[in-house]
Amino acid sequence: MTEVGADAVIHLKEVSVAFNAERPALDDVSVELTEQRIGVIGANGSGKSTFARLLNGLIRPTSGSLRVHGRDPVREGKELRRMVGFVFSNPDVQVIMPTVVEDVAFSLRGRGLQRSEADARVAATLDRVGLTALGDAAAHTLSGGQKQLLALASVLVTRPALVIADEPTALLDSVNSRIISNHLLDDAHHQVVIVTHDMRLAARCDVVLWFDGGRLIEAGAPRTVIDAYERMSA
Repeated sequence: MTEVGADAVIHLKEVSVAFNAERPALDDVSVELTEQRIGVIGANGSGKSTFARLLNGLIRPTSGSLRVHGRDPVREGKELRRMVGFVFSNPDVQVIMPTVVEDVAFSLRGRGLQRSEADARVAATLDRVGLTALGDAAAHTLSGGQKQLLALASVLVTRPALVIADEPTALLDSVNSRIISNHLLDDAHHQVVIVTHDMRLAARCDVVLWFDGGRLIEAGAPRTVIDAYERMSA
């Protein structure tokens, strides 16, 4: 397994999340993760998206404790969110500025960068995801795959310590799914948590977590966990 350093730790101890009295969305989850590439699988409603949103403070635990890269999302949510990037399955909820270059640059507002440094970062990130030629294009005219690359670029330009991607390939064809997956998984500079129904994508991770009914059923080697999940789902 690939590790990204002692400070790149996700630690949950007896964490539960309850939105109503009927059934907790997460139930007594304990896990510690230092691997670089973390896959999260499970059926719809299993708790996997709730787990992902806990990690940057979008959701608060009802009970238990968690630390993400040394920070408490409840007490240090603002600081943590500057370290964490979130990629949604539908890029239309994430792309907000008129043009491609403006959308990527928007993510750097309020970070205290000189204009020249910000411009250089934006240019380098667009080049990295292959969107340089579309820098002046209207964002709403992009294809679905290009929009997802733009959403990813707007996250990567901030140089996050952790990237959380919730079903990032769900709306894409196989070609664009592979492109997005490669960008997420082949970067040695950040830890990534990928929530996915795509078992091929999950299999490329260093560790896979399987959720069911709000509980963490298994965490371990990708092939072992995926095989167990597929047997149970057959």
